[in-house]
Amino acid sequence: MTVLDDIFNFITSGSISGLPTIVVMILPFVIGLIVGYLVHKFLKIAIIAGILLVIVAYFGFFGLSLNALKNLADTYGPVAIQYGTLLIGILPLGLGFTVGLVIGFIFS
Repeated sequence: MTVLDDIFNFITSGSISGLPTIVVMILPFVIGLIVGYLVHKFLKIAIIAGILLVIVAYFGFFGLSLNALKNLADTYGPVAIQYGTLLIGILPLGLGFTVGLVIGFIFS
């Protein structure tokens, strides 16, 4: 029980870089909620845009080749993963961000 008391005392009375600890713990959660909400909304738009792109490519109005898509994935895929990892690593208490992301995605 003393460990839990120490953690609770640190959360309520401590500070990290001049900010109260509770603020540093809640901030990633709130950011995760916002990002989860936006990802959910943009995912709906991206699915509709993808379906329209396939229909337009099928009728020949737009050239869509798998080699071009593979080249884009090879070029920008690792960069996207690197930035995503950096975002999760920079935010303090990344678990709060992840939980907020899931809750924001589900309840939007």
